[in-house]
Amino acid sequence: MSDQTRYELGEAVDDLRASKGCYGDLKKLLSAAMTNENCCIDGFFEFDELGPANYITIKESQAKKLRKSMSWGLLVLLLLVSSSLAKGRGDNIQQHRVATIGAVVDFTSRVGKEQRIAMDLAIQDLLHSNCLTVNLDLKDSQGNSAKSTSAAINLLNDKKVEVIIGTLTMQEAAVVSEIEIRKANFTILSLTSTAIKPSPASLQLPNYLQVANDIVIYMQCLAALVGHFQWRKVTALYEQNIDFSSNSGIITLLSDSLKLVNSEIEHHQAFPILSSLTDPDAFFDEELKKLRSKRNRVFIATQFSLNSAVFLFRKAKEMGMMGKGYVWIVTDEIASLLDSVDNSVKYNMQGVIGIKTNFIESTKNFAKFKTRFRRLYGLQYPEEEENSSPSIFALRTYDTMHAIALAMKNAATKYLSQEIVSTEFQGLSGMMEFKNGMLSQSPTFQIINVFGRSYSEIAFWSPHFGFSDNRNKHLDTKERTNHNYVQVLGPINWPGGLQAPPKGWTLVDEERPLKIGIPARGAFNQFVKVTYDQNTNQTRITGFSIDMFEAAVKNLPYQMPYVFVPFNGSYDELVEQVYYKGLDAAVGDIEVIAHRYHYVEFSQPYISSGLEMVVPVKSDKLKEKWMFMKAFSKTMWFLMIIIHLSVCFVVCFIENEHGQNFELKRIGDILWFSVTVLFFAQRERVQSNLARLVLAPWLLVILLVVATFTASLSSMMTISRVQPSVLDVETLKKGNGTVGCNGNSFIVRYLVDVLEFRPENIKRISSISDYPKAFESGEIQAAFFVAPHAKVFLACYCKGYMKAGPIYKPSGFAFVFPKGSPLAIDMSKAIVEVNEKKQVELLEKQMLSSFNCSPSLNSNDGPIALRPPHLAHAALPCQGASLINRDNDWFRPALGSSGDRLQTPTSLCRDGLVPSSALSPRPATSSPNSTGSACLNSKGTARMPLHSLILERNPVYPCSLTTSVAHDDTPESGT
Repeated sequence: MSDQTRYELGEAVDDLRASKGCYGDLKKLLSAAMTNENCCIDGFFEFDELGPANYITIKESQAKKLRKSMSWGLLVLLLLVSSSLAKGRGDNIQQHRVATIGAVVDFTSRVGKEQRIAMDLAIQDLLHSNCLTVNLDLKDSQGNSAKSTSAAINLLNDKKVEVIIGTLTMQEAAVVSEIEIRKANFTILSLTSTAIKPSPASLQLPNYLQVANDIVIYMQCLAALVGHFQWRKVTALYEQNIDFSSNSGIITLLSDSLKLVNSEIEHHQAFPILSSLTDPDAFFDEELKKLRSKRNRVFIATQFSLNSAVFLFRKAKEMGMMGKGYVWIVTDEIASLLDSVDNSVKYNMQGVIGIKTNFIESTKNFAKFKTRFRRLYGLQYPEEEENSSPSIFALRTYDTMHAIALAMKNAATKYLSQEIVSTEFQGLSGMMEFKNGMLSQSPTFQIINVFGRSYSEIAFWSPHFGFSDNRNKHLDTKERTNHNYVQVLGPINWPGGLQAPPKGWTLVDEERPLKIGIPARGAFNQFVKVTYDQNTNQTRITGFSIDMFEAAVKNLPYQMPYVFVPFNGSYDELVEQVYYKGLDAAVGDIEVIAHRYHYVEFSQPYISSGLEMVVPVKSDKLKEKWMFMKAFSKTMWFLMIIIHLSVCFVVCFIENEHGQNFELKRIGDILWFSVTVLFFAQRERVQSNLARLVLAPWLLVILLVVATFTASLSSMMTISRVQPSVLDVETLKKGNGTVGCNGNSFIVRYLVDVLEFRPENIKRISSISDYPKAFESGEIQAAFFVAPHAKVFLACYCKGYMKAGPIYKPSGFAFVFPKGSPLAIDMSKAIVEVNEKKQVELLEKQMLSSFNCSPSLNSNDGPIALRPPHLAHAALPCQGASLINRDNDWFRPALGSSGDRLQTPTSLCRDGLVPSSALSPRPATSSPNSTGSACLNSKGTARMPLHSLILERNPVYPCSLTTSVAHDDTPESGT
């Protein structure tokens, strides 16, 4: 034996000892060494079981053959090698084992072909690494559930396999277990694309393991993608070759996940397996035409085989369903196999979004496996050599074979499933670890976008991190977060070449506009008004609600053709027409109330509302005429007058007795002194110190009383002068009062059901102009309006009415759409944008400005204004004095040296002018005959007739575009 051979054999022995080699490996090692010596031991040399002495025994007959074919040196070397292994490893030398494994796959599918190649590669690696010889028996299921079940039973009965791997579903495994109940010592490992949690009935299958992730995680990823783009409805497509793809299975799981993102499945369509159709073209054409006739444009193709998916997208391309406005999403069964299809298939799938299970492709083990896989796949299927890259399904099959090998090293057959469950290692597809009968590690999905000849990665998604553009972030399972969404995904090329996300729905016939119903018999035509122009033979529709709807439509990100359809029924009947699909939507002063939500959906309210009660005002006429007298109570007035006169008489008495004041001797002078003292304008001199001592404290009291009077009068002029004729609803019901409301609205039902009015006490009124007539005739004591209608009514009839009582059930006016309509969401967003631009306030002001009135001029709002009757009562002394001759001794001023006495009342009040002394304590300097300079206006600058001194806002005339101002001396009469 040469030195080179001896050296190589020594190195190999060391490697074998370090790797816990088995006798099968030793046989290959020695065979290679003897080949270099031109000898062979194959066919006559075999290893027996490990004896008690831990050395290899060679049968005598074999030893004789061995001596003839090899040198004594090599024989001695063989014994040394065996002894070295025995001494160095001892009990750690592993025993070679033969495993019998059965496989059930679909040889006609791409997934089945990849799984078959992966099994062959695993068998080649298992003998060297695990001292395991695998006898693999393959069965072709041909994609048929019955054949899969039959093949599994055959493998258990005839081939006596220990493990079955393949695409067996839980239902198929349950059938196999039921038939082979006596042979409980077998394990089934399912290689389906997704795993479902076993039901309580299926928990009796402890030997059934699913080498896949929970299907709920796949549904969550789909829902997260749908929710990110705010698609409210989707159409689910699936292939019926999988048992749990039914309404109670995958559709239910997907629907539950979509509900969490405010979306739902509008339609779902099952497609039979392609090979079962006699005329696939006709069937797919008919089904796709039905889907195209629907409004929804978001399609999710889940649980489809690759062949069926390729055929589906080819037909969809032919029918124009891969154009603008469409959205197609595919799951792992299709997305993970896109590397294996040619460019013609990708051409039909342009713009498709895919969810693909992510695995690490940068490791050396994967690169080595990929090279071997492509070489063997090309040899087995030369027609597919160009597209021979392995997918996640091949990697999981390869890892499953290794999991079986690791379990068989440490367990007997009857405990094999338990050992597989406890197995944990990092495989090519990821971490192989089982929990609850399926893979426990949460997967990371690539979100891909088919574009051109390949696809691009736009994001990654995992249950813990949501969407992200960083693959490494999802690999760190120690870092957790609750954020399941990000604001921006990568750039996406949508079907038809669109760059912006499609809205996900469209009109059934884009040439047919939406039929928008409007109330034609509304009591308040300020919101919706329908007029017919005989000259042009056209119907004109205007109003606040119409303007608001048109403003919202302009803010939609797409064009929406529509036509208004006047409706002559009630508001509830209008809503029902939308529910019964007679109308596509409804626009107007439609209140949002609870029971209507059972039939339709509402947009965001475009104006706030609520139920309000309007009643006539009850004016206090006495309070208007003698308002200044209400500043103090009667007792206060009486005491003030008595005390004031008493103080003045005492002062005059003291002056006459001690001061000899001749100016305060006559009664007229004493009374005039008492008046001028109030205004600190007395001209009579108080000479006596005792009189001054009496008068000084009283002047301080007068100062305080005047300030208090001024404050009290100001407060009275600021607060309301009027009161409602009815205070609240309870007063109405106790008095059996009659109320009026719009007969076509919800108010009638609300008054009866909620506020508990008697139906006979509710009068239905159809026009805004009928309410004042009903109030004046006494037919109603109160009227109920929604808040916007009440605002219009009080703007139209400014005087005589006011709000009373609380606001009931605040809500708002909104637009009506069918249940689940995506237009409700889009219009709500548009209404918010209109509100942010202050357009609603502008439209409301334009509506109310047509009345030449402001809603704030209600009789219970704003300060009180002085009118001529108020001043007339205060001017009665002035008017009475003008009837008395100025030469009368009673009113003649006392003689004195001063010539600047006040003028006589006649000269001061001539022609009804306000004397300047009434506005200023300074005396007038003009002559008795010159009234121009002495008679000033309220600002002291110009002449003004007495009846024109009206310190109030301009009067407003109800529901009229023209106004006329009265020029007589009487106040205006309100409507």
